[in-house]
Amino acid sequence: MIPTRTAVALSCAAMMAACSPDAPETPAPSQAPPVAAPTSATPAVGYACESGKTVSVQYPDTSTAVLTYGGQTLTLQTARSASGARYAGSGVEWWTAARDGQETATLSRLGPDQDVGVAVLERCSRPTPASEVPMGPLPTPTPAPGGVLPAETACTSNQLKLSAEGGDAGMGNRVSVLGVQNVGAQACSVTGYPTITLLDGRGRAMTAIRSERNPGNYFRAGTAPTPVNLAPQAKGYFDIAWNVVPHEGQGETACPSAATVRFAAPGDSAVITLSQAFTPCGGRVRVSPIRPVPEDSGNPAAA
Repeated sequence: MIPTRTAVALSCAAMMAACSPDAPETPAPSQAPPVAAPTSATPAVGYACESGKTVSVQYPDTSTAVLTYGGQTLTLQTARSASGARYAGSGVEWWTAARDGQETATLSRLGPDQDVGVAVLERCSRPTPASEVPMGPLPTPTPAPGGVLPAETACTSNQLKLSAEGGDAGMGNRVSVLGVQNVGAQACSVTGYPTITLLDGRGRAMTAIRSERNPGNYFRAGTAPTPVNLAPQAKGYFDIAWNVVPHEGQGETACPSAATVRFAAPGDSAVITLSQAFTPCGGRVRVSPIRPVPEDSGNPAAA
């Protein structure tokens, strides 16, 4: 038990401290600014990586990147960088830069100070938005062969299958027509351009070959993307066009060999593949939007 005299002294000291104008106020705990959460209205951007994996990123605002990789979803915030856009957080760094119609990105593990990336996990790329053709207002949905009512559900890559549907050649240019078949049990819809990445004979992404979105190709004038509704087992079609003449002015004496086409449906990050051997020159291929019919005037490559 505290003696009475001591208790009185402590009580007075406490009262004086509370009443003193010089007593410092206890600062309120600081609160971190809320992090914008991605919503269904925030489109995911898919980046094809050299490892064969895909990094999916949502940018809900100008300072946040929500990254999905390896089954984990990580929220990153903008960080200082000399060039490009850099995001850091959750133990990783995501650094992107755009050049010559291609956006490259590096995913790295942060060091102990959680400030600088010290180990590269993935090197990825995708066509830049600047290389995409503005779609504008979408026309009335076009049914696929067989008559399909408009489908509200977007097709995912996992319910689609790729097939080779012919092609054409002329004056050093080539076109391959690929089919996109709905192998699912429900009707679905695709609108716009697929994300295309080429793989070499060892299954590595050929990041030096950029995929340009083009409403047409060498053999046919462009048309705007239109919604394509696919009943179960129905097909849509798109083209991949490339040049086979080495660009010697750019120091290219031989063209690289592609062995596989990797496809992601518009708005989806999952991928499917098709074996397709060709040698694109000039560091690019041109990809058309998906359309409902394979032919035009009897020529599959002209559709």
